[in-house]
Amino acid sequence: MAPTRPPRRRGAPRPVTLIPGDGIGPEVTDAAVRVIEAAGGRIAWDVQAAGRGAFERHGTAIPDALIASIRRTRVALKGPLETHIGRTGYRSVNVALRKTFDLYANVRPIRSLPGVRTVFPDVDLIVVRENTEDLYSGIEHQIAPGVVESVKVITARASRRIARYAFELARKQHRRKVVAIHKANIMKLSDGLFLSCARRVARGYPRVAYGELIVDNACMQLVLRPAEFDVLLLENLYGDIVSDLCAGLVGGLGLVPGANLGDRCAIFEAVHGTAPDIAGKNRANPLALILSAVMLLRHIGQAGPAGRIDRAVGRLLRQGRVRTRDLGGRATTTAVAERLVALL
Repeated sequence: MAPTRPPRRRGAPRPVTLIPGDGIGPEVTDAAVRVIEAAGGRIAWDVQAAGRGAFERHGTAIPDALIASIRRTRVALKGPLETHIGRTGYRSVNVALRKTFDLYANVRPIRSLPGVRTVFPDVDLIVVRENTEDLYSGIEHQIAPGVVESVKVITARASRRIARYAFELARKQHRRKVVAIHKANIMKLSDGLFLSCARRVARGYPRVAYGELIVDNACMQLVLRPAEFDVLLLENLYGDIVSDLCAGLVGGLGLVPGANLGDRCAIFEAVHGTAPDIAGKNRANPLALILSAVMLLRHIGQAGPAGRIDRAVGRLLRQGRVRTRDLGGRATTTAVAERLVALL
């Protein structure tokens, strides 16, 4: 008789910082946590406040305890955080966290999902955005009454680093082409430096095709022929704008995951906002954060639970019976999570 195999030991839970966020953040993070646990994700959550809620309770939007937690766990799942628009107040928490932990690569996979009707059924591209400089450096000042100057910072170091990341990603995922998107016809020094660095890096990857597009032309081409794109390489501001444009090609921000990656730490997030108009009403779409959690699980080596969640999301969307309002349904956030748990 064959010997009895010892029971397979599950690994110890992986510490992960959880940032519920503002507005609809706590609702979608609760849904994501529930789905991760149902899929067998082995995670020990360290819940930390940030954003408006933290500012109101602690007088700072980025408490020291949050920074210490991410330094310890090196990975976080973050709900959306409020950012003040056009007025004084605390600085963007998202930008501050990216700078603090040198999360230089913002990665947003954009793919058509089953059961989601869009103009283009075959979109499958990745936006790779430099995440630490450009106009997001926040260097601006008033030089005269009614005149404000903002400084765009582009460095060779950051440009080479993000270009290498894009080409390495293309190589590992067997992607066919990297396209650098720029405005070097106008910003000849700054965007010109970005392009020269991308070209230099491209020479080291002869099996990955390389191309360039001016950003306005790229936007037009994306809404005409998105299937022709594969990996997009962009500076910070262009990447922020173009990634949202690309989300519109596949059904909106409620379906697009995102990651901020550095050499030591990573923060995974939904790319949508806090939606204060529906906060607390159990109406938010949790799929973007759940798909971000899939990226997180793969990042920490838990591919099994990641794959189960990914397949369950596909079945949920194909069935089409449980959808939130942004996808044409009337289901609640809780109902989406419950259905995914049942499918798991």
